[in-house]
Amino acid sequence: MEWVHELFHLLQSFGFWGILLGLMVEVIPSEIVLGYGGYLVYSNHLSFLNAMIAGIIGGTIAQVFLYWVGLYGGRPFIERFGKWIFISPHHLSKSEKWFHQYGPTVIFFARFIPIVRHAISIPAGIGKMPFSAFLSYTIAAMIPWTLLFLLLGMSLGENWASLENMAGRYMKHLIIFAISSLLLYFLIKKRSLRKK
Repeated sequence: MEWVHELFHLLQSFGFWGILLGLMVEVIPSEIVLGYGGYLVYSNHLSFLNAMIAGIIGGTIAQVFLYWVGLYGGRPFIERFGKWIFISPHHLSKSEKWFHQYGPTVIFFARFIPIVRHAISIPAGIGKMPFSAFLSYTIAAMIPWTLLFLLLGMSLGENWASLENMAGRYMKHLIIFAISSLLLYFLIKKRSLRKK
């Protein structure tokens, strides 16, 4: 689509700020924006360090916004306005279930799981999770996420647009890792509670 190409040209012209804003608004999925960021590094339009910083800050601010939506607006806000931020009540229900089942650590692992990763910040806000803990888990997850897709974009170079197909392979491994880690954490926590 023409508007997508125009948006990418805009991202390129803004460089650091383009990547940061692209992730904050997330009209285009973050993995595509970061893949394009990798291409900008490859083509010497942006330094790797700046791309990393923009990716981590932009992705984190997007999640902080959703945390505040949960904290101040709650479920009624999502049911009424969720479509404007691409989150449906179904996504929220799934995220709430994960958050209540696994606790605050899900904020880190859910970032690698489709559907849940966009909405998980809202139940954290609704549940009044301490902001410092929320921020720590979010930044910790944004570091490997940003690194992976920047490196993919850099390795693909001029063919960065094919990243979506290539990313599918990596996403499967990330999803398996995230779900396995959550289940392991849940089992360890359950066992320690039984011992107490």
